[in-house]
Amino acid sequence: MAEPLADYTAPVGAKVGHVHLQVTDLDRSLAFYQGLLGFELQQRYGEQAAFLGAGGYHHHIGLNTWNSLNGAPARTQGAAGLYHAALLYPTRTDLGRVVGRLVAAGYPLRGSADHGVSEAVYLNDPDGNGLELYWDRPRAEWPRDAAGGIAMYTQPLDLGALVVAGEMPS
Repeated sequence: MAEPLADYTAPVGAKVGHVHLQVTDLDRSLAFYQGLLGFELQQRYGEQAAFLGAGGYHHHIGLNTWNSLNGAPARTQGAAGLYHAALLYPTRTDLGRVVGRLVAAGYPLRGSADHGVSEAVYLNDPDGNGLELYWDRPRAEWPRDAAGGIAMYTQPLDLGALVVAGEMPS
């Protein structure tokens, strides 16, 4: 393996642009990502692939069945692979709204946590791909250690309060 270059760091603004997932049933995945999570279908390639985004973006999520149609679920015990993809929501209200939709639909959640820098909810998509739905607190509110470094933690998240925060005003 090549030695890392000591004089390079990724530029400010670099980020994960999208996740592209192999799925076993495109329509079932669209029902989840579009129907429950609310991502907009940007383009579909027949029964083989679809690209979804938010706010008119070309795609945040790619789905395909090219090598996985009717295959096994993603998570295999003891195997390497993606632990989870994280979907960042702009506000706590937005996160609460989507979590409320999942709860109302009876969709199973794996867990939730307050990490100090963020609040997160964990679940699997219909193919077993791990997902984290989260929002970041403003940087000025992030917990810091004595040296000024980020001091993340994991504490229980009040899921009910999060869902209430996402409820639309009457």
